[in-house]
Amino acid sequence: MAYLISISHILAAIFFAIHAVRNRKELYWVMILILFPLFGSVIYFFAVYLPDSRMPGQVRKVTNAAINVLDPGRELREAQQAFDLTPSAQNQMRLAAAYLESGDAQHAAQLYEACLQGPFANEKEMLYGAARARLQNGQSAAALDLLQKIRTADAGFRKEAMYILFGKAYGAEGKQAEARIEFVEAVSQYGSVEAYVEYAIWALSVGEVETAQAQRSEIEKLKKHWNKHHLAFHKDNLQRLDQAFVSAKKLA
Repeated sequence: MAYLISISHILAAIFFAIHAVRNRKELYWVMILILFPLFGSVIYFFAVYLPDSRMPGQVRKVTNAAINVLDPGRELREAQQAFDLTPSAQNQMRLAAAYLESGDAQHAAQLYEACLQGPFANEKEMLYGAARARLQNGQSAAALDLLQKIRTADAGFRKEAMYILFGKAYGAEGKQAEARIEFVEAVSQYGSVEAYVEYAIWALSVGEVETAQAQRSEIEKLKKHWNKHHLAFHKDNLQRLDQAFVSAKKLA
């Protein structure tokens, strides 16, 4: 029995090593798989193999969060390598998205502006990324232009995310009535933690503490059904919300 288990570990390591070589992954993965077949196979499965496979969006989001903990610079590094090797429009879009996810909105915005002049200028995912980059880079009016273009072309595209992004962009432009409509749609239609958090943060920014407290109460109801994994997954958003309440209290 122990012999069969050992063989299965080795076979798994060989399988993942072949996958690493065929997909031009970093050579250190092959070394890890050779030196530590069981441990290396588990890490490779979650860090590389699973993200490369097809999976539902929510599962992919959770997996990517885990990957960021294991290797936070992986996607940006690989996107840069791909673009350096083949500076195609698709690789430029991937690199722009990687910079945006890494927190470098300025660099991402510059790359997206170049993408907007390329063959995928009307591609909705690219427009969405460019709008996010513009907003994070302080270009809220320009972000709204792209968001309107997306909604006109496809009203069903990323509806929850679009409501939230519209709300943030309208808020940044001082169009608070329009911002409220977008946030209300997000929480009423989806009721996600992100929607409640963003609505609450916006409400605090315009002095509507009661509205913000109401969103926080909804989150507390959801938290009653959470386990430690849910708490870890939503940690960043919850911290942002707490900080927004602290900041609002100081200004009161």
